[in-house]
Amino acid sequence: MSKKIVTVILVIIVLLVIVALSAIIWYNTSISPVGTDEIIHVIEIQMGSNSTTIAEQLKKEGLIKSNLAFKMYVKLNNISNFQAGTYNLTKKMSVKEITEALQTGRVESKDVISITFIEGKNMRWIASKIAEQTNNKVEDVYELLQSEEYINSVIEKYWFITDEIKNKDIYYPLEGYLFPDTYEFENKDITVYHIFETLLDQMETKLEPYKEAIQKSKYSAHQILTMASIIENEAVFDKDRKDVSSVIYNRLNQNMPIQSDVTTYYAFKIEMGERDLYQSEIDTYNPYNTRGPKMQGKLPVGPISTVGLSSIEAAVNPNKTSYLYFVADKNGNVYFTRTNEEHSQKINELQSQGLWIEF
Repeated sequence: MSKKIVTVILVIIVLLVIVALSAIIWYNTSISPVGTDEIIHVIEIQMGSNSTTIAEQLKKEGLIKSNLAFKMYVKLNNISNFQAGTYNLTKKMSVKEITEALQTGRVESKDVISITFIEGKNMRWIASKIAEQTNNKVEDVYELLQSEEYINSVIEKYWFITDEIKNKDIYYPLEGYLFPDTYEFENKDITVYHIFETLLDQMETKLEPYKEAIQKSKYSAHQILTMASIIENEAVFDKDRKDVSSVIYNRLNQNMPIQSDVTTYYAFKIEMGERDLYQSEIDTYNPYNTRGPKMQGKLPVGPISTVGLSSIEAAVNPNKTSYLYFVADKNGNVYFTRTNEEHSQKINELQSQGLWIEF
């Protein structure tokens, strides 16, 4: 064998050794803990989940470094008995520790708390809810919302959040961006930061199927959520939401004011049901008040509440109608009309039937 061939063989062997060592280093690094964060992530494993779906779930939550390394570990260790259940996992756990935990079944902690955030509620309600069910104060919520560093960080992190939330006229920058649902947290010491992160992550998940449609729309994600928040408060039933949305679009397209009472209540920080609006409030300019002056063809400056999925769907995909007016009765039924005359007639009809809403 010539010296040249021997040299080539040795080079190949060295390269193979380097590749093998690199693979081993990558694998061992990839199955090590993501970090030292002790915040508990509550993970629910569904019945029938396999290593691929579990890996995707863990990677999305930031609990593992690599889907591939996780699946390799499962394969190499012949693990096949993952149990459906709810688990408290942290970023301090290695893949070995995580897979061991996922084989034990449901894990519950007496310290875990459950908080339900409701559709159609504003940031003042959210702040009170957090203060009521955790060891945070209302002021902690507002302090985080007023942090320029924090607001910049969420703008950088989430595709649907932009500098629009930094408008000086917006009361609470993340109003409308926190997805309402029931969430579990490790204990009452959970921070406002982590609560917001959890709700924003969920909003990202819910908005993802609409991302392309929103990006193709002439309206930004901020404006879509603003529409959705009006729809959320104006329509009690899902069946009415897309028609309410059509009225908003039709009025904007015709350069008409939206004239939604719920925006005026929000503008003057009056809770719905607290009292009737004063005419002086209706007639006052405020960038939230779509019944006020200088609001022709304009949306409020930002969302006015949390929004559910059906309201997001309605805002993205409104019905095609010629409606320009709607009015709701005291039972939550919504009536749609095309002209001011028809609208006035419907109001008179509801009043005569005792169905008119009075506070």
